[in-house]
Amino acid sequence: MRQVPTAMEDTWLARAKRLLALAETGQHFTHDPFDRERYDEIAQIARAMLADLGQVPLSRIEGLISDHAGGYATPSIDIRGAVIRDGRILLVRERSDGLWAMPGGFADIGSSPAENIEREVWEEAGLRVRARYLYALRHKARHPYPADVRDFYKLFFICDDIDSGAPKPGAETHEAAFFASDALPELSLTRNLRQDVEAAFHKAAPGPATVLFD
Repeated sequence: MRQVPTAMEDTWLARAKRLLALAETGQHFTHDPFDRERYDEIAQIARAMLADLGQVPLSRIEGLISDHAGGYATPSIDIRGAVIRDGRILLVRERSDGLWAMPGGFADIGSSPAENIEREVWEEAGLRVRARYLYALRHKARHPYPADVRDFYKLFFICDDIDSGAPKPGAETHEAAFFASDALPELSLTRNLRQDVEAAFHKAAPGPATVLFD
């Protein structure tokens, strides 16, 4: 089910990110030294714009944004898993900000999306799960997440709980617990919005396994 596209991200932030992506792609494909010099300068300007827009030091921008392995610039991937048991959803409290989110994180190279999320749930909440189906694929910039200088696709999976043990925190989490839809704790909005959690409850209910996407 395609979602109605909305331009949530600030226009200038979106333009600066696109400018940097074009510069890095040009750096990879050009064989002309003069063109490479121009692309390098454009990339430096784009990074400076991102630093100004984010009101952070340029060094931080350079640390956040990779050179895309010297190849074609593409969005990064964030994966989240919805595990629902007895009408409640599994959330973990992140050490980084003290707020709550569905287990997940950056996708690791060499693993499938399903393998990634199954491992993330185990590492962050101590539960063995099996990814059943994708319920949403969002472009982060089109939804009301906090502004981010990086560009992300966010993949959300419904996961089956294959053990009955109690959740327990991992190295990157303080707590892990199940919550009812009307009693959610304060969410880590960089990771998931309330609408992401509400969609999980809706998509886990019996019925066609349609996917929300932008």
